[in-house]
Amino acid sequence: MSVLEIGELIKARRKTLRITQPDLAEMAEISVNTLYKIERGQANPTIEILNKIANVLGMEIKLEVKQPKL
Repeated sequence: MSVLEIGELIKARRKTLRITQPDLAEMAEISVNTLYKIERGQANPTIEILNKIANVLGMEIKLEVKQPKL
């Protein structure tokens, strides 16, 4: 999944829950500017930041190891 796709998922979930960017940033304890960049796919957020956002939005982060192509 690309950074842009992650940002789109976060933005869509935030809008579904009717949460503003400033409110989500405050609840997740990150800056509004960071959230803005994540939603636009212009940032490469850490797992810690993504986890904070996911917790507020009721989302879950799953990591998978890709299988090598033979």
